[in-house]
Amino acid sequence: MGNRGMEDLIPLVNCLHDALSSAGQGCSLYLPQIAVVGGQSAGKSSVLENFVGRDFLPRGSGIVTRRPLILQLLNADTEYGEFLHRKGKKFTDFDEICKEIEVETCRLTGSNKGISPVPINLRIYSPHVLNLTLVDLPGITKVPVGDQPPDIEYQIRDMIMQFICQENCLILAVTPANTDLANSDALKLAKDVDPQGQRTIGVITKLDLMDEGTDAREILENRLLPLRRGYIGVVNRSQKDIDGKKDIKAALLAERNFFLSHPAYKHMSESMGTPYLQRVLNQQLTNHIRDTLPAFRSRLQSQLLALNKEAEIYRQYSPDDPARRTKTLLQLVQRLAVDFEKLIEGSGDKVDTINLSGGARINRIFHERFPYELVKIESNERKLRQEINYAIRNIHGIRTGLFTPDMAFEAIVKKQISTLKGPCIKFIDMVSEELLTTVHQCINKLSSFPKLQDETEKIVTTEIREQESKCRDQVMLLIDIQLAYINTKHEDFIGFINAQQPYNQNKKKGVAGMSGNQGVAPPSSLIVIQKGWLTISNISIMKGGAKEYWFILTAQSLSWFKDDEEKEKKYMLPLDNLKLRDVEKGFMASKFVFAIFNTELRNVYKDYKCLELACDSQDELDSWKASLLRAGVYPEKVTVDGHENRASENLSDPQLERQVETIRNLVDSYMNIVNKTIKDLMPKTIMHLMINSVKEFISSELLAQLYALGECSALMDESPEQQRHREEVLRKHTALKEALAVIGDISSSTCSTPLPPPVDSSWIQTSSPASLCPTSVTGAKPVIRGHAPPVPRVPTHTGSTASSGINGIQQLAGLPTRAPSVPRRQPPAIPKVK
Repeated sequence: MGNRGMEDLIPLVNCLHDALSSAGQGCSLYLPQIAVVGGQSAGKSSVLENFVGRDFLPRGSGIVTRRPLILQLLNADTEYGEFLHRKGKKFTDFDEICKEIEVETCRLTGSNKGISPVPINLRIYSPHVLNLTLVDLPGITKVPVGDQPPDIEYQIRDMIMQFICQENCLILAVTPANTDLANSDALKLAKDVDPQGQRTIGVITKLDLMDEGTDAREILENRLLPLRRGYIGVVNRSQKDIDGKKDIKAALLAERNFFLSHPAYKHMSESMGTPYLQRVLNQQLTNHIRDTLPAFRSRLQSQLLALNKEAEIYRQYSPDDPARRTKTLLQLVQRLAVDFEKLIEGSGDKVDTINLSGGARINRIFHERFPYELVKIESNERKLRQEINYAIRNIHGIRTGLFTPDMAFEAIVKKQISTLKGPCIKFIDMVSEELLTTVHQCINKLSSFPKLQDETEKIVTTEIREQESKCRDQVMLLIDIQLAYINTKHEDFIGFINAQQPYNQNKKKGVAGMSGNQGVAPPSSLIVIQKGWLTISNISIMKGGAKEYWFILTAQSLSWFKDDEEKEKKYMLPLDNLKLRDVEKGFMASKFVFAIFNTELRNVYKDYKCLELACDSQDELDSWKASLLRAGVYPEKVTVDGHENRASENLSDPQLERQVETIRNLVDSYMNIVNKTIKDLMPKTIMHLMINSVKEFISSELLAQLYALGECSALMDESPEQQRHREEVLRKHTALKEALAVIGDISSSTCSTPLPPPVDSSWIQTSSPASLCPTSVTGAKPVIRGHAPPVPRVPTHTGSTASSGINGIQQLAGLPTRAPSVPRRQPPAIPKVK
């Protein structure tokens, strides 16, 4: 065997194959094995049959091996075969094994030369074999036949890559002696994934078919085209021998005589032939298993620890136990209440660093979106003065008034208060949508129980809509309360006496309280309000096109720099007379855009009347709008009706002008009070009537309403996906424990053969993408191929789903989902028929 104390190592690894395959995991791709790679008719299948000493593989012209065959050879007293997809049935007739391989191949690939990456697992017990695990892969072909796709060559290459790119896989590169070894496809593929040659063993077949006077002595002596592990020559049966049913034992004897009698090979006959190749492979695979099992055991242990808690829960879970169902229902509702409260109130455990949670988004609506909506609905100054003018004159009627009428003030104030209803209703809608989103996020965790999920969603959504209606009524009541009585004795109200003084002179010097910030002092000009990346999107291509800059907003200016190091300033824009305008997002646009313009129609930047600034998300857009609002840059006024642009009448009466100015100041002062009140009460009202009520409902009323449905048992019916997941977790947990027990029985004492020193293998032309991307005769552009298809799952008959195949094994083995060194290729172009 070559490894004393390790004779049982390969059979134990085969037990690992079985253990992990029982959990629906195709781990045979990741456990140590030997992949046989070569071109069509290179003699790969013949080498495998020589190992077994029996004819059991399909024969024919063209591509015969159309699915990977994972062949496990086990030394035993009796001789028979077993298929993984036909567990329990022993095949003692090797002709039946051949027929079963053909039937199983045609089941997935059809009978017209199609291929499939799903492997067939065959285990052969025989007293004539050494313990080996090999994978017979389809031969590399160039021309599609039958119903094969045009890119059949690259599909086969990708299939081969899925196996040989694994570090746990030894590569048996089979090349006929009567072809140019320097152009061997098998060696090229091996060089792609094993550039150091640590896993590649060369096999030279058809030595007896070389032209007279030629031999492969220098190659077999590893002098002409060296490999690190060298070459082993074999002589297989010819097609005539196969057709004549020549016995494999006789063929092995003839092979032995060939090497002993051939003048070029007789000096190395002891290191040539199929028996020697079998011993070398057994030794190399055993050493490879010994080297890779410690890391594999660590990965199995980490996976087992990760599954322990979940498997313990599932093991104690009885789906049909009414008491267990009731307990699970109670636990799920309690967890829903806790999850909802954490998302709303915030929590220090499992903090989301990618997205804002429900509570944080609602907070942004409270303090950014709602104030911005309030400012947007402020009336145009010219229109407001015109309305005051009409109100005063209509109140006086035919008479000429001597005093400023307070009825005009009350009428204008009530109209201004009424305009607050729109933003308040929109505010409620925004919070309601965020609440629904947050609730759905929590309820999605009940997906294991579809009926419970649906009923819970209906009940909670209905409750949110009811509370939204109550909140809407309460907010309308708040507005009506403000309309019911105009309190001119409010301590913050300026009164008629102060209103007649030049009250508005200092308004533009930074006191934003009367027009937007509602009494909040403006930030210092030295304090940075916000900074971040914005794209100036309306610069023409002739002038450099849209570019991204680092913007800094203060109370006095908006500056932008080349980058966030803030060393190279591009421009500084004063905020005087600037306004903000929304820009509609284009159909294919990915950015969110707003514009800044000058109210006096001056250029904002160079020869641009406005500056369109773009950011990457709606959240960033809202944040910049709120920050500009703090800096005194207010949104453009929305036209309410068609009379806004009508020129106001000439106020030739100085007394009327004074009265309009007085009422204007009074309205400004009183609306400042109302805005502060609404901004304060709205979040409190919504918090009390919507958020807290829904939170209380979920924690105390939801369970009772679920019980009131009278179908508690039906609510806890598991989804088919959950049943499969539970069974899969239990199977995987059992398989991992069994696999670790198998590994624990392995003795690590061994006498191993050291890896040969490196050789110069630069003679092998690596399969670069450029060399494998031919262009068609019609001059068509090469098509870039995507990644190789995922590693197929070994089919099992335990009821596991396809989704539990490759992903679980990739996690189980701790290996990347695809090899980083696998070259990407394009299919050959199809010439156009003229």
